[in-house]
Amino acid sequence: MASLGVNIDHIANVRQARQTIEPDPASLALLAELGGADGITIHLREDRRHIQDRDLKLLRELVKSRLNLEMAATEEMLEIALKFSPDMVTLVPEKREEITTEGGLCIATNEIYITTFVNKLQSNGIPVSLFVDPLKEQLEACARSGAAWVELHTGNYAEASWQQKPRELSRIKESVARARSLGLRVNAGHGLTYQNVEHIAAIEGIEELNIGHTIIARSIAVGLKEAVREMKELIKNPRKDPLFSQGLN
Repeated sequence: MASLGVNIDHIANVRQARQTIEPDPASLALLAELGGADGITIHLREDRRHIQDRDLKLLRELVKSRLNLEMAATEEMLEIALKFSPDMVTLVPEKREEITTEGGLCIATNEIYITTFVNKLQSNGIPVSLFVDPLKEQLEACARSGAAWVELHTGNYAEASWQQKPRELSRIKESVARARSLGLRVNAGHGLTYQNVEHIAAIEGIEELNIGHTIIARSIAVGLKEAVREMKELIKNPRKDPLFSQGLN
């Protein structure tokens, strides 16, 4: 059975929309762990659009399961990763104008650079996963790079029509088998939801699924009732603080 890594970037998105201090990704990551998360995933982007350096620092101290840092293969991010030593680094492509990660890394055309980058991290005790599309040439390049893991991009499967889903699912199954035959450990993620995850979770050989947006979206629904109830109770029965009551008279 695959384990679950919960991506909490979208919690930070809500906070950054108002440039305020809540919701705090670090404290909510602990709730995710209490809910059964086997790991916490964050993407520290170059433009810091959601997760901030401060979040990484706190999460490194607080996460009890394992912390997976998604990042671009840049010198700035390498320095940060070596400083905070997450339990795993997942290298992902990154474009400033994209809303979310749009596809996998092209390892085959950047093999020398990626191999050097992977070695710098893994020689310092940080396992590396490469986020790639389920393609033979990419998996073979990943194996040559020395990376311990790959994370298969499931976006095409998630977005496919019902007619095309079986074909995309077969591509992922074949890629899992190929990756493992090459000595790579396999994770998967991107676009997985409560409606489409089961077919991916049933694939033998996938060790972890990284899922974020759909979990955060559902938490708004299942958690909103209680949040409103608590606010209503405070409004109906406000605590009278003697330090402030004098100024209200």
